[in-house]
Amino acid sequence: MSAKTSVWLAFFCALCCLIHDADLRSIQQKASQCGYQSCHPTKPNMLNVHLVAHTHDDVGWLKTVDQYYYGSETRIQKAGVQYIIDSVVEALLRDPEKRFIYVESAFFFKWWKEQTTKVQDAVKMLVEQGRLEFIGGAWSMNDEATTHYQSVIDQFSWGLRLLNDTFGECGRPRVGWQIDPFGHSREMASMFAQMGFDGMFFGRLDYQDKDERLMTKNAEMIWHGSANLGEEADLFSGALYNNYQAPDGFCFDVLCSDAPIIDGKHSPDNNVKERIDTFLDFAKTQSQYYRTNNIIITMGGDFTYQAAQVYYKNLDKLIRYANERQANGSNINLLYSTPSCYLKSLHDAGITWPTKSDDFFPYASDPHAYWTGYFTSRPTLKRFERDGNHFLQVCKQLSALAPNKPEEFAPHLTFMRETLGIMQHHDAITGTEKEAVALDYAKRMSVAFRACGATTRNVLNQLTVQSKENVKDKAAKYVFEFKTCALLNITSCPVSEVNDRFALTLYNPLAHTISEYVRIPVSDPNYKIIDNKGVTLETQAVPIPTPVINIKHRNSTAKYELVFLATNIPPLGYRTYYIEKLDNTEATGKTRASPKSTTSVTVIGNSHIKLGFDTNGFLSEVTADGLTRLVSQEFLFYEGAVGNNAEFLNRSSGAYIFRPNENKIHFSADQVEIEVYKGDLVQEVHQKFNDWISQVVRVYNKDSFAEFEWLVGPIPIDDGIGKEVITRFNSDIESDGIFRTDSNGREMIKRKLNHRDTWSVRINEEVAGNYYPITTKIDLEDDTARMAILTDRAQGGSSLKDGSLELMVHRRLLRDDAFGVGEALNETEFGDGLIARGKHHLFFGRSTDREGVSLKALERLTQLEKLMPTWKFFSNMEAYSADEWQTSFTNTFTGISLVLPKPVNLLTLEPWHENQLLVRFEHIMENGEDASYSKPVQFNVKNVLSAFDIEGIRETTLDGNAWLDETRRFQFAPDPEEAAFNTYGTFEEPAKSVHLLSPEKPMLGVKYAEEALPAGQLGAQSNRIKRETNSEQINKDEGRSSKSSDGAYNSFKADSDSQDYIIELSPMEIRTFIVYLKTA
Repeated sequence: MSAKTSVWLAFFCALCCLIHDADLRSIQQKASQCGYQSCHPTKPNMLNVHLVAHTHDDVGWLKTVDQYYYGSETRIQKAGVQYIIDSVVEALLRDPEKRFIYVESAFFFKWWKEQTTKVQDAVKMLVEQGRLEFIGGAWSMNDEATTHYQSVIDQFSWGLRLLNDTFGECGRPRVGWQIDPFGHSREMASMFAQMGFDGMFFGRLDYQDKDERLMTKNAEMIWHGSANLGEEADLFSGALYNNYQAPDGFCFDVLCSDAPIIDGKHSPDNNVKERIDTFLDFAKTQSQYYRTNNIIITMGGDFTYQAAQVYYKNLDKLIRYANERQANGSNINLLYSTPSCYLKSLHDAGITWPTKSDDFFPYASDPHAYWTGYFTSRPTLKRFERDGNHFLQVCKQLSALAPNKPEEFAPHLTFMRETLGIMQHHDAITGTEKEAVALDYAKRMSVAFRACGATTRNVLNQLTVQSKENVKDKAAKYVFEFKTCALLNITSCPVSEVNDRFALTLYNPLAHTISEYVRIPVSDPNYKIIDNKGVTLETQAVPIPTPVINIKHRNSTAKYELVFLATNIPPLGYRTYYIEKLDNTEATGKTRASPKSTTSVTVIGNSHIKLGFDTNGFLSEVTADGLTRLVSQEFLFYEGAVGNNAEFLNRSSGAYIFRPNENKIHFSADQVEIEVYKGDLVQEVHQKFNDWISQVVRVYNKDSFAEFEWLVGPIPIDDGIGKEVITRFNSDIESDGIFRTDSNGREMIKRKLNHRDTWSVRINEEVAGNYYPITTKIDLEDDTARMAILTDRAQGGSSLKDGSLELMVHRRLLRDDAFGVGEALNETEFGDGLIARGKHHLFFGRSTDREGVSLKALERLTQLEKLMPTWKFFSNMEAYSADEWQTSFTNTFTGISLVLPKPVNLLTLEPWHENQLLVRFEHIMENGEDASYSKPVQFNVKNVLSAFDIEGIRETTLDGNAWLDETRRFQFAPDPEEAAFNTYGTFEEPAKSVHLLSPEKPMLGVKYAEEALPAGQLGAQSNRIKRETNSEQINKDEGRSSKSSDGAYNSFKADSDSQDYIIELSPMEIRTFIVYLKTA
């Protein structure tokens, strides 16, 4: 920004402050209503142009959250959110005709807390009159590729709750606004629908898809959000014409350099005619691609309206002079509007709409820019977020279950909720922020862990120490530490390494009794583990792999992992184990390495699954369900493309973009060093591929799957080449180019190599263009066999050849991809490249006719247990012998009395308002995944939650902030099948070339790519002439089903006085309730 612009900005901010009190004193109370009732009227028989004044405020990107809010670090970006809201409120108070929408609750409530009661009352009036409208309403505008549905629901619940608590019904958004995420998931549409939203608008979609949709007037559609839930998951969705910025030349913000509207009657610079002509031409052009006589034009961009009066003054002139032309025959009507008012106009048009059943991944902005790199970028931050969600659920549950609730519990939980809400932002969990910002996110997470850690320590001490009679240090605030060891992922824990006697408390956040194999870092192999009943458990000590021990700056004395099977851990409860070091006379010894076979296959496994490794150390075969098939696993890496980004072909691989250099791929090793360890609890193969890639492959005695724990980094860059590391599983399964990936951890979506369901795609990047986001699972199968991999964080993945699944685990690149972040994705720690460690779980077996539970159902159940395993709390026990510990303390606890049926998950249990709980139950199976588990399930809520004194329950929308029985959504009618593909084709001669809209941020005024793309490169070319109905397209929804009404798989008979508490869940259904507790 120029010095002159900075002066202007300072002037306008000062002006706002001067007139602030005067404006508040002169508020005119206008009897108006919010929501759809507050919309300005449109004009029939005219093209109504809905001008939407908005700002897009990233909750961290180039600057940290606080830097964006306070407006610091202006050399990085001139953006200060507090000034935006100040300025907009002032402008709205001066003119009741103006409208503004705001989206990011994280910023709004930071601002709200700083305001006087007078200002807050004024803002409440604006909201009640619909002049300031909240859209979206979540804590942040979440990403849709790398987020897990549980985290998305949570951050919407919290943002919408604060809006509801503060503004009532008028604060509740009715429309989603996902204008900047880099692709859009089907599950997100389903969640919006289940939260009661009427529709959603978005900005980014594949450039070929967009061209096709515009040319066939299909940019606005009914999106079928679920293959299981029927119409209740349908959502009207619209692709914005112009991303989300103002038309070219009409960004009137102080951050822009576009000319204002100069209307001085005698001014030589008067440009009213020229400006209005240009704008109306733009409106006419846009209207050709949409179905009704209403179009939406976004007037704003990234961090716009820091001096709102500048933008609004020019919008006033634009509206005034454009509408004056109606007297001379113009049929265009401009009005201040909002996305919800625009949606209402579309609804009131009474026409039919196209439908969509797949999703908007992957997103390409030009022929060589596939936004599939961010599916993996910053893998350790992605895992940290998953750990954060895990601990948030533990913190919520223990806060609800606590016998006594000190006042600090609420702020601790709130801070963790809000931190996880920030982490869902589309430049946070995605890994597309600057590294300094990523570190700030990690720091926030660390503080949130400490805050909720204080709560969990308090609650667990309350539950464990029922009496102080046998407590030795009666002056201590807490008897036990209940510490979380944050570095268990690199097998390090000070409590277990330093103390000869310690306790391990396993808290189970699931509503099922579970058993779990546990690994504890220890410095000596000889320990005894006693459970709460005094029974000594079987243990096995396995050496920590050398590459893990050698991690630079790993400050740990642990050399072994102590393994044991923890059984029957109570639902929403804990079991504590006493662990004591043995003296040498009692020593049982460690697991010793088995000799490597040099002539035959090395086998590890159990009665359920066996893995064979060839003489070169690679996985070579898997036996399961009576099948023995060729299955191999290897690590490879792509070379990251390097270019100057000046033209499409010179695009670099970067934080957003995955673009391998000429699709070159390299094997990490042709010989693998292995060590084999076999014991009664676990069998392991330790593999070393090279100096920076190693792995442990293990099979536990009772598991039906194999665990692959990989360690990658520091990725070497001495050769000047960036690298994108993948693990690839190859099999002889004949998958015919078809595989499936999950949508935000819930429903699976069918993918086909080099294919898109809704248009004939041209893929110029064969690898990157076939990558999809994997939040939890990827699988493939044929008529006989099936292979699936569960991930422990979001990753990019694909099946590039039959029988093969690959997942990108880490990436280190040396060039920026020129989409705004301005630095290469070159993560370092302690001066070296970042090391990442994670797990994959491999399932293999029969695809059909499997005895007992189907493999798909087993994957679902395991997926849940891996997402929410026990949380491990460690406590020093030097002061208490095993007998004292066992007799003095309560070492087991359960929070629910009725275990839920296997297909049901207690998704949420948290304190809500006073004497209220927010509770969600979900059915985790899809229709047809299992003969038994995929049926509807009935159970009694009161019986499940009998630990609470329940007075009543009432069902809400998914977010927990609106009564379900009072929620009514707009209904939109689909096109008739036979007309769906012909009615709206545009019949015009194609241009010789087109310039694509630039996706580069920050987005202010419109930018187009300098390079012209030959028009024949766009998929829509074939659609500019009338075509026959495509029966394959029309039948694409054949697999879609409504809620299942088959007989219930499992039901529990309740007492007659509690029939009101019996609920039923169909496959993939989530039901949300407010539970009212009796006042103590």
